[in-house]
Amino acid sequence: MAADSSNMAPSDMPSSDVPSSEMVKKVRNFVVVAIAAILSIAVILGVQTTSPATSLSEMAEQSVPLETAMANGKPTLIEFYANWCTSCQAMAPDIQALEESYASKVNFVMLNVDNTKWLPEMLNYRVDGIPHFEFISAEGNEKGAAIGELPRAILAENLDALLDKSSALPHAQVSGKLTEVDTIDNPVVGGGSSDPRSHGAQVVN
Repeated sequence: MAADSSNMAPSDMPSSDVPSSEMVKKVRNFVVVAIAAILSIAVILGVQTTSPATSLSEMAEQSVPLETAMANGKPTLIEFYANWCTSCQAMAPDIQALEESYASKVNFVMLNVDNTKWLPEMLNYRVDGIPHFEFISAEGNEKGAAIGELPRAILAENLDALLDKSSALPHAQVSGKLTEVDTIDNPVVGGGSSDPRSHGAQVVN
C-alpha cells in the first residue's frame, strides 16, 4: 500500500521538495549588496556630474578670453561670478543653454571676482553683486547690465536686442537675488571703499 505523503513530516520529504533556507539567504544577501552598490555608484556619479563649482570652473575655462571678445567684432556677454556663489551655481544650466543657442553670434566671457586680475573690470562695470551680467555691443560699448539670479528668458531677450543693433535692451538694469559675501573668508573684499565688492552684504563671489 502506497504511503500517504500528506502525513509525512517535512524531515521525511525528499530534499528536492524542500527549499534550502541557506540558499535563499545567500540570494537575498547578494541582491541587497548589489542594490546598495548600484545606488552608491549612482550617487557618486550624480555628485560628480552636477557639482556646481566644477561646472562653473569648466564653463569659465571654455569661455571666450576677454581680450579676444573685445577684438573679434561680436557682441559680448560678460558674467562676473565665483564658484561659491549659490546664485551663480543656480544659473549655470541656463547660461550653458544660452551659450549653446548664441555662441556663434555672441561672445560668452566669465570673470571670477576672486581673481584680483579682474578688479579693474569690476570697478569699470560697477560690480557690487554677483552674478553680474554685462552686455557689450560689437563696438565695445556698454549697453546695460542684469544683476542677480534671473530667468533665462530675461537674458535671452537682452541678447536678442544686443544682436539687433537698433534695439535698446528691454532689461537694461534688472536685478534679482544675490548671494551674500563673507568678507572674512574673502580677503579681496572689505579692503576699502574702492573695492566694488565692499558695498555690503549685497556683494557675492
